[in-house]
Amino acid sequence: MTLLNKDFLLTNEMGKKLFHNYAEKMPIIDYHCHLEPKEIYENKNYPNLTRIWINDGNFGDHYKWRLMRANGVPESLITGDGDEYEKLVAWAGTIEKAIGNPLYEWTHLELQRFFGITEPFTRKNVKQIWEKANELLATEDFKPRSLIRNSGVKVVCTTDDPASDLKYHKLLKVEEKENGFKVLPAMRPDNLLAIDAATYGDYLKELSQVSGVTISDFASLEAALDQRFDYFSSVGGRLSDHGLNTFHFVKVSEAELNAIIEKGIANQALSDEEVSAYSTGVIEALMRLNTKHNWTMQFHINAIRNANKPMFEKIGANTGFDSMGTQADIAQEMMKLLIDMQAENNIPKTILYSLNPNDWKELATGMGNFYQDGVQKLQLGCAWWFNDTRRGMQDQLQIMAEQSLLANFVGMLTDSRSFLSYPRHEYFRRVLCDYVGQLEEDGQVPNDEAYLGQIVSDISYNNAHDYFGFFEEN
Repeated sequence: MTLLNKDFLLTNEMGKKLFHNYAEKMPIIDYHCHLEPKEIYENKNYPNLTRIWINDGNFGDHYKWRLMRANGVPESLITGDGDEYEKLVAWAGTIEKAIGNPLYEWTHLELQRFFGITEPFTRKNVKQIWEKANELLATEDFKPRSLIRNSGVKVVCTTDDPASDLKYHKLLKVEEKENGFKVLPAMRPDNLLAIDAATYGDYLKELSQVSGVTISDFASLEAALDQRFDYFSSVGGRLSDHGLNTFHFVKVSEAELNAIIEKGIANQALSDEEVSAYSTGVIEALMRLNTKHNWTMQFHINAIRNANKPMFEKIGANTGFDSMGTQADIAQEMMKLLIDMQAENNIPKTILYSLNPNDWKELATGMGNFYQDGVQKLQLGCAWWFNDTRRGMQDQLQIMAEQSLLANFVGMLTDSRSFLSYPRHEYFRRVLCDYVGQLEEDGQVPNDEAYLGQIVSDISYNNAHDYFGFFEEN
């Protein structure tokens, strides 16, 4: 059998029909990624396969970096300044050992879909792959905008600080029609939530300057954020995203929040209870603003970040030293948040992701307590990060189906820093079609290709199109 043949991951006849006749050709809405809008705007060719595939300085695919470290590759050939061809050789040697890991399949999918390279990626043929890929990378079709457009992508949502001037989003907005896709900002207020960081006071000054609101207390902080929501909306923003590695619901008065903010600005020591109270207050303010502006709110929870402190100090965050969190009660704490906000009718459209799958069923059953207003406002997010595997996707789909309405699911995203990651949508769609096809084979759903085809088409694209409102005028 050919590696990744046309029916790979498809184990039943209905699944094959659903993928090839419905899901395969649907457009893509990539509603959460970490691409740089500057790179999309500048639209420069990458000089070689290593730069677009492994690393460009400290920017790149840290999924790959983790596996290379596991294979004993020196850091100079991962994020360092080692020879770029030798980096690709090191990645080939790693992939040879990566059977069963989704990166093995993603790597070969990307070589096939973008470069037409169908043979296995090994150290024996890395030179031929390097030469062929580099020749193609020098062409117009391999500039960032062409890679996005030729992958069938209609929307790319980046990850942006509230204080961002969104310069490149505004420039790209002018060229949307010519490009054939939208590049939209999604607000990610990590710096605002980091009240215990030494830079907190300086960050509030920056946010004050760009918003035109001097932040001195919680009310002025909310006003500054409201201005930023208006600003992001003017460029097409419809999403916020919130990394709550841990979360404890602690509700305090506005006066107490003001005192905590004062301590944060002065870099005074804060207790865990004070940090949790501040996080709760800010998240609730953001929920009100997401509701007011008709945005969708994403929560990424239960992660351990930057566990290797020496490497964090050397090369920074998002470099492959994160892992699954173990806060056992985090889903319950999220439910406390939703209960409190339901009392004031301020739960926006919300997607809940946990890096620990032990939380999924609790989140899925809990979100069912808060459906209202003619739309399935809450969703269990797609299998995220370390769960972004065939088994992880199957488990997430099954929980979404059993505890909610699978046919309303908004589907897949790349969560990637690479322009070559769009075949991950294909991978998800194959798993989805196989799952639905298995339901048909087991007699759990009718043998009705058109009916099931509409469902997988909706999950692949249509639901996200309708749910987020990216194509609605302000």
